[in-house]
Amino acid sequence: MTPAGVSATAAPNEVSAEAGRRRTFAIIAHPDAGKTTLTEKLLLRGGAIQLAGAVRAKGNARRTRSDWMKIEQDRGISVATSVMTFERGGLIFNLLDTPGHEDFSEDTYRTLTAVDAAVMVLDAAKGIEAQTRKLFEVCRLRDIPIITFVNKMDREARDPFELIDEIEKTLALDAAPVAWPVGRASEFAGTWDMLARHFLPVDADDRSAITLSGPDDPKLAELVGAERAAALAEEVGLAEAACPEFDLEAFRQGTLTPVFFGSALRDFGIGHLLDGLARYAPPPQSRAADARPVEPGEPALTGFVFKVQANMDPNHRDRVAFVRLCSGRLVKGMRLKQVRTGKQVPVNAPLFFFAKDRQVAEEAWPGDVVGVANHGTLRIGDTLTEGEALNFRGVPSFAPEILRHVRLEDPMLAKKLKTALSQLAEEGVVQLFRPLDGSNPVVGVVGQLQLDVLQSRLKVEYGVPAGFDDTMWQMMRWVTPADPGSDRAALDRFATTNRRDAGEDHDGELVAFFGSDWRRKRAEEEWPMLRFHAVREQHGLEMAKR
Repeated sequence: MTPAGVSATAAPNEVSAEAGRRRTFAIIAHPDAGKTTLTEKLLLRGGAIQLAGAVRAKGNARRTRSDWMKIEQDRGISVATSVMTFERGGLIFNLLDTPGHEDFSEDTYRTLTAVDAAVMVLDAAKGIEAQTRKLFEVCRLRDIPIITFVNKMDREARDPFELIDEIEKTLALDAAPVAWPVGRASEFAGTWDMLARHFLPVDADDRSAITLSGPDDPKLAELVGAERAAALAEEVGLAEAACPEFDLEAFRQGTLTPVFFGSALRDFGIGHLLDGLARYAPPPQSRAADARPVEPGEPALTGFVFKVQANMDPNHRDRVAFVRLCSGRLVKGMRLKQVRTGKQVPVNAPLFFFAKDRQVAEEAWPGDVVGVANHGTLRIGDTLTEGEALNFRGVPSFAPEILRHVRLEDPMLAKKLKTALSQLAEEGVVQLFRPLDGSNPVVGVVGQLQLDVLQSRLKVEYGVPAGFDDTMWQMMRWVTPADPGSDRAALDRFATTNRRDAGEDHDGELVAFFGSDWRRKRAEEEWPMLRFHAVREQHGLEMAKR
């Protein structure tokens, strides 16, 4: 729905053409694999930001970091997903930089619902690490195509064959090298492009490829030395015989990953990786919803909220909902239906992002991520449409592993604390639970670092010093009737009987707290008419028991 004078209608072929220009991808990695450095070098390679149809080239003058929060800069880690948009070669790239630390995995899981591909960054010396594997499994569940970038080839590194073998065995994924390193560590001289069959020197621009007849071309020996050239010729021959060839269809089905090699710190291999994203990564695809699949080329707009961020601009105490567009055309001034509530949401100033910087977007298309001003109305998992009643699936919440009571240092700040916790819960920084017996609110997190972030943001952004106390519980579960069609009588009886060990989450859903896994199993036996869930999709969609 649009106000008078604002037309959002676009011809299906125009929507399809614009969607075809989008590449929306996330970067996933174990901490310290070089993800943030790679992100910044990708942005520098892009050299511009696509904002409302106008390219603003900034070059080295705009070295905007994806890590913009104070705690991120102090600790040198990513704790929140950043969205950055740029244009290169006629394509629009929407890059979502996710936290690498496992304590922020829930933010990463939600972000992966909004992308069409992922770049998996591996440390050349370490290979597959624990968090890499966890994030890969999330991608596998969603059939997200993965491009692998083996980073830090300018340092001591494992044998490329060993790394490829580990990818295949650990992740059960075919690995097709599309580049091959020439030399290692201090002897690293560049890469051989396995598909285009040319040499990319490490100290030259990625586009300054040297065309050769093959890896045994005498000219290569002149460039890198006879020993390295001979080793490359032997390794390429083995790789072509032992590794699968790159297959675009297998890649897009999520069963094969193309493997690139390079060094983010030395800014090598980045252009090759971007070219690979442009050629191989899929544009926006069909999206599953409860009513029907939604195709990106449809003229009517649809999208969903996968993230809410508070205080990106502390001077204005703003809250922004990040919306992934799935179909149609968004124009400034539209009014969209929030399906969960049926309310109309004005989109007077949709935003494009470059980390915490933003500019108003005149229009946006499928695959784009836009920011919508949010005054507590929009929540993670909400679907926005031009009127159709459908809900996109798959934005999850997970039962937290740590539960803590919030201890306020100054009782006079109780109202500010309540507001701060509510906003940060909407954002997904923590999960917030209010015990039914009226005791202090409980926050739930995956790891200790999340508590540190919460404490820092409460103090820096809201001026509320707070601490945390242990609870008597070890876990929580969402509670629903075993029969979705039954009334709430059993839920009400459970809440009354277990008032001391029950509460409500931020959406008002009933939760149960348990002091041990034995108590959880006992509750399941005592209340067979109820189900206790460890995973919940937002706003009444399907839950999973674990």
